[in-house]
Amino acid sequence: MKLIREDIQDIQYLVETAKDGSKNHFITGIFMQAEKQNRNGRVYPMSVLSKEADRYNREYVSKNRAFGELGHPENPQINLDRVSHMITKLYADGTNFIGKAKILDTPNGKIVKSLLDGGASLGVSTRGVGSLKAHNGYQQVQDDYRLATAADVVADPSAPDAFVRGIMEGVEWVFLNGKWTQQHNDHAKKLIKEASRHEIESVALRIFENYISKL
Repeated sequence: MKLIREDIQDIQYLVETAKDGSKNHFITGIFMQAEKQNRNGRVYPMSVLSKEADRYNREYVSKNRAFGELGHPENPQINLDRVSHMITKLYADGTNFIGKAKILDTPNGKIVKSLLDGGASLGVSTRGVGSLKAHNGYQQVQDDYRLATAADVVADPSAPDAFVRGIMEGVEWVFLNGKWTQQHNDHAKKLIKEASRHEIESVALRIFENYISKL
């Protein structure tokens, strides 16, 4: 499966005062969009996003485990040393999914607060893993889509609306032993193409053994 991201530019910055007088900082806005072709020609079906948002809420948001990072991580893992915020809400509004995230007092969270207090325009980037399939002139995200985080905070969202950007196209990601593992497949494909019919089995075994040795 490929690592795919979706950037959203228009988010709001909120400061809420708690009963004890302390201030909590939040960002809120559209985090995901369904049934809409994005600039690079990709579409999330509503059924895919709805199912995955339900799982994400159940397994992460409701347990205060829905974290996001500052910047554009290049893997599906949540890196705790980069966490800047925690997603507290994610719900459907038509074909949009509205989210809310609390900015944390982590080193990266403090950077986000300082930027927002200074008037910086930030956005969010949804990060997930899934397959794509050509369909009626666009790339459709498939049912195996799995959300890593509903929002990373980014400084350079490059569109006024949501769009999906595929990255690391030469890398496949597999979920193994409780974590996402990077699988480089270009060399594997080359070996298989060059192998004769009777060599295929031994080549496949060698590729698998090489992959296991890197885990």
